[in-house]
Amino acid sequence: MLYLVRMDVELPVTMPAAEADEIKAREKAYAQALQSDGRWVELWRVVGEYANYSVFDVAGNDELHTLLSGLPLFPYMRIHVTPLAAHPSRIDRPGGASES
Repeated sequence: MLYLVRMDVELPVTMPAAEADEIKAREKAYAQALQSDGRWVELWRVVGEYANYSVFDVAGNDELHTLLSGLPLFPYMRIHVTPLAAHPSRIDRPGGASES
């Protein structure tokens, strides 16, 4: 199942820089591992914001929740999830444009 996920990060201004850097390093490693195994399909930064849009390809809601809640920055995020389905007008969807 595909999901479009917007993540907005809001670190506390009182968080020491060293702690923030350590959390960000763990976040990067976790995100890259999920990208490498194919579950984190797309990752796009929102210009001018500490936010991203991502596409996940996972078995379902429970797996997505587990992955997102495992993000080291999760406690500092606002997350919006949109389930996705292929549009019938896509020419590159499974089965091609001839499917109804």
